[in-house]
Amino acid sequence: MVMASQTESSGEPASNRAAGRAPARPGTPSLLRELNDRAALALLLDGKSLTRAQLSELTGVSKVTVAQMLARLEERGLVTAVGSNSGGRGPNAALYSVVPSSAYVAALYVEQGLVSTAVADVTGRVIAEVREDPTSGAGDPVELIRCAVDRACQRAGVSVSMLSAFVIGSPGVVDPVTGDPRLAINLPAWHEGVLGGLRGALHKNVLIENDVNLAAMAEHAVGAAAGTSDFVLLWLDVGVGLATVLGGRLHRGVTGAAGEIGWLAVPGAPVTSDVR
Repeated sequence: MVMASQTESSGEPASNRAAGRAPARPGTPSLLRELNDRAALALLLDGKSLTRAQLSELTGVSKVTVAQMLARLEERGLVTAVGSNSGGRGPNAALYSVVPSSAYVAALYVEQGLVSTAVADVTGRVIAEVREDPTSGAGDPVELIRCAVDRACQRAGVSVSMLSAFVIGSPGVVDPVTGDPRLAINLPAWHEGVLGGLRGALHKNVLIENDVNLAAMAEHAVGAAAGTSDFVLLWLDVGVGLATVLGGRLHRGVTGAAGEIGWLAVPGAPVTSDVR
């Protein structure tokens, strides 16, 4: 009875408030329009040009609704008509595609003695890539990343302000709560506070992720593990790393150290005592 009265008094389930979860958004017309627009955009991001009829069939909404969706996406500069399909009866149907220049992202790999930066458009096509050997693994990591991004954007002919997001892969443990790097043996300057510094310097969303975890996400999306919900990726490089995907989601562990198996004791092998 107490639970029922709490729910009725606030219009929100008490369990949601107790767990700190945000209340579910109601199915308003604006939310439905947003969901429809995202569905159409996701289909076009696969790289194919589609007609209104094809989008209607794939999304399950009417052609009238599809026309409204495309009009909104065109108004925002996200999609455009790129030609026509003359294979059917009646007038030619317009083909729609994503505008590649509507958004750009930067992806970086940071390791001792290496900073690799790639700039890609919204379709995922890499338009510029720069690999550099910094003089030292120490120094200011924020300035190092900012300079690397500047050079990659110059080669791509894209302003840094046009980048929508940055993803940085590096060895080491990433805090699952704050997103900050916590332990990167080969990168002494790669520590807590770097993420906030990068977001302040670049003025955009920045994500730092363990490099092996990113490799597992890529394999799950388009590689050997595509269509597989549960798998393990073993990485052999300077060290030994591992990433685990369970139920289609990356398993990080409570402290973010899941997969850090470099010093894992192996049955039958001598235990290393000097780990300085």
